[in-house]
Amino acid sequence: MADIPAETHAPPLSDPAEAAAWIEFYYRQGWSDGLPLVPPSEDSVRAMLEAGKLDADAIIGTIPERNARIPAEKVAINAVMAGCLPDYFPLVVAAVTALCHPDFAYHNPATSTGGSALAIIVNGPLGPALGINAGNNLFGPGHRANATIGRALRLVMMNVLNTRPGLLDRATLGNPGKYSLCFAEDEANTPWQPLHVERGFQPHDSTVTLYASNSLYGVYNQLASSPEPLLLEFADAVCNLATPNVYGFNQTLLVLAGEHTAVLANSGWSRRQVQEFVIQHARRTVADFKRAARLPGEITPDDETTWRYVMRQPEDLLIVCAGGRAGSWSACLPGWGNRWTRSITVPIT
Repeated sequence: MADIPAETHAPPLSDPAEAAAWIEFYYRQGWSDGLPLVPPSEDSVRAMLEAGKLDADAIIGTIPERNARIPAEKVAINAVMAGCLPDYFPLVVAAVTALCHPDFAYHNPATSTGGSALAIIVNGPLGPALGINAGNNLFGPGHRANATIGRALRLVMMNVLNTRPGLLDRATLGNPGKYSLCFAEDEANTPWQPLHVERGFQPHDSTVTLYASNSLYGVYNQLASSPEPLLLEFADAVCNLATPNVYGFNQTLLVLAGEHTAVLANSGWSRRQVQEFVIQHARRTVADFKRAARLPGEITPDDETTWRYVMRQPEDLLIVCAGGRAGSWSACLPGWGNRWTRSITVPIT
């Protein structure tokens, strides 16, 4: 975002027409994601900064490929405009910190024609304390924290890093998750260690994991009562012929909802067993890929028995338990690409 002129720090609004005028002004400036923005004031921006224990000119992170520095004040302004409460601001700061991590490699997923959505996964006690949804309608509307925290990150991308559609955001189709994609793990109903503990944090820590996802699609199975048939569906979802990651190894996120979580919990399988089973079966023959024109060349006899895998190691499969307790649905969120970006988990401070 270009430096915001003083006039955009609106005084307290008592006239609805005045609020509407500010909202239209922000549309004309090109600062919106397409939805109305909350007009920021000096008081509301200050409240964000105080909640984050940050000075206005503190630098949260940098994106060297963009020659960009991200000041706390600009993040706070975008958090206000997204509709965040001040209590949400430490999570927004953590997400921006992860965004700037060298291993996340921001420029790659943010500008690709693949149009990845950036998923914010919240772990630890702060998620329930702030009312971040981990249950029914996990990826849908209805929860302010989920909607506005994810939206704030996207507004920072647009307004501070100039990642705007048609400019530096070159997505062919885009992704509705680019408006907002933020949720918490349902740790109370997770049969294993939650994601952040698996990644080296303590259970009492609160963290944000940032993950670049190409898409989101449901995995349905109402009949499976043991892990193998259920996980074969996940493996097929991970390695379908349309996956963009034929040429490399990618991370993938599985979100297991209640009934599928129960199948795995009742089996006694560990997270590692689940990971190993899926990556061993997330494969197609080279002949399959060549028939679908996903690999070049004529099909040879050896191609019919030569396997091509889409993941290399168990750690490349992220597993989170969340969503409604009823219903035979889970979700697969294939990663944008392991060679060019890695998911990052950072503490919320």
